[in-house]
Amino acid sequence: MRTFRGGLLIGLAVAVLVGVLAVIYEFYDTRTLKRTVRRGEVLCGVNKGLPGFSIPDDKGNWTGFDVDFCRAVAAAIFNDPSKAKFVPLDASERFKELQSRKVDILSRNSTWSMARELDYDLYFPAVAYYDGAGFMVPRSRNKETSLDLTGSKVCVQAGTTTLLNLTDYFRANNMKYEEVKFDKLDDVVKAYDTGKCDTLTADVSQLYALRLNLSKPGDHMILPDMISKEPLAPVVRQRDDDWMMIVKWTLYAMINAEELGVSSENIDEALKSKKPEVMRLVGTEGNYGEQLGLTKDWAVRIIRNVGNYGEMYERNIGEKSKLKIPRGMNQLWNAGGVQYAPPMR
Repeated sequence: MRTFRGGLLIGLAVAVLVGVLAVIYEFYDTRTLKRTVRRGEVLCGVNKGLPGFSIPDDKGNWTGFDVDFCRAVAAAIFNDPSKAKFVPLDASERFKELQSRKVDILSRNSTWSMARELDYDLYFPAVAYYDGAGFMVPRSRNKETSLDLTGSKVCVQAGTTTLLNLTDYFRANNMKYEEVKFDKLDDVVKAYDTGKCDTLTADVSQLYALRLNLSKPGDHMILPDMISKEPLAPVVRQRDDDWMMIVKWTLYAMINAEELGVSSENIDEALKSKKPEVMRLVGTEGNYGEQLGLTKDWAVRIIRNVGNYGEMYERNIGEKSKLKIPRGMNQLWNAGGVQYAPPMR
C-alpha cells in the first residue's frame, strides 16, 4: 500500500513538474510561428486609434495601413487575412507588451532606432513607412516653417521619439519653447484643439490623421519641413529568426509586387507569367515559400487578399483615402522615392 502511495506521489510530482516546464517553455519559447499556427491567429499590437493607420469602427472592425500589414502576415500563413487579431496598445506599453508575448508583432507607427533594438531586445525587420517629425499649427498663426516657431507652446506625447526630436530641434536652433507633455495621445490632441498649446508635434503622417479629429480641421496646417528621420517599421522579438523572416519578406513581397506590376486585380494573370521575377514572386519557380516555413504560393495569398504595397498605401492613407498623404519618400525607388525591396532570387 505504501509502495502504491509512494508511486502515486512520485507520479503526481512528475506531472506537476512537466506542467511547470510546459508553461516555462511556452513563455520562453522563441518560435512564434509555431505558436501562431497552433493558436490559429496572429496577435497584432496596433495603435488604439489613428485614422489611416489603425482605427476600429463602432462595431470593432479595424482598418488602416498598419492593420492591413498584419492581415498580410496572416494571409501569408493561413491564406486568411481575418486570422489577424488586433490588440490596441498605448505608446508607453507597446514594447513591453511585445516582450511579454502579449502580441506576436507590433504594427504600430513605431520608429526604428538603435536604442530600441538594444534596450528592449527587439528587432525591426524592414521599413514599412518613411516618415519624419513635424509640426501642426493654426493657420491664424501665419507660420511658414519650423524655424518660425520660437516661443511656441508645444503639445507632445511622452515616451516617444517625437519628444526627443522636439528637444533636439529647439536646442540645436537655439529657440525657446514651452513643452506641454501628456502620456496619452488623446490628451495631447485635446489640449491642442482646446488651445492649451499653439503647436502640435508628431510624425507628419500622424499629423495628417490627427487633423481629421480636430473640431475645425480646415483651420490648421501642417508645416512643410520634417525635423527628423522616422523609419516606421513592424517590430518583433530578437532570437526569433523564422518569425522575423516571415514579417520582413511579407513587406518585401508587397513592395516587389508593386514594382513588378502585380496586384490583387491581376494576380491570376501573374500566375501564368513567364517572367523570371514574377515567377519567383508567385511561386511557380523556386522554393522560397517552403524555405520560410510557408507554402509555395505564400506571396500570392498576400497579394490576392490584401494587395501590393501601393494598393495598401493608396486605400488607407493615399489619394483614395481621406488623408490623401502624398507618396513622397514612400514612392518606389524607380519613381523618385526611397522604398526599395531586395530581389527575390
